[in-house]
Amino acid sequence: MPSKALIVDANILIRAVFGNKARALLETYAEHASFFVPEPAYLEAEEHLAALMAKRGGDPGKALTLLRAMRSLVDLVGAEVYGAFESEARERLGARDPEDWPVLAAALAIGCPIWTEDTDFFGCGVATWSSGRVEMFLKR
Repeated sequence: MPSKALIVDANILIRAVFGNKARALLETYAEHASFFVPEPAYLEAEEHLAALMAKRGGDPGKALTLLRAMRSLVDLVGAEVYGAFESEARERLGARDPEDWPVLAAALAIGCPIWTEDTDFFGCGVATWSSGRVEMFLKR
């Protein structure tokens, strides 16, 4: 397993479909880092992507095809990996965004930072990296 690991939030997957930076980072560092995506985060990205693409006048089918193609760059993780951390993750998130608990729980279970644009994770006791800064982490 690569020495670097990150939990990838749904918003990063969506950015990777709409833009080049997040996708380029995933492609560039896939051999040197592990990118873990909790299954609910992947499903969230899949669910919102079609509507977002349609809103922008694009082809939702193409967007979903690109998201699914990026599955080779990430490792989906199920509740068997992070489920034991649900209570702690929910407590740390509080009322901020309780539906994001699998992302935080996965970070706690695997022991790595979260790559996100979501400020709800700030102050939860786990390092977070935004797309503008994550390459500093990946290059170390």
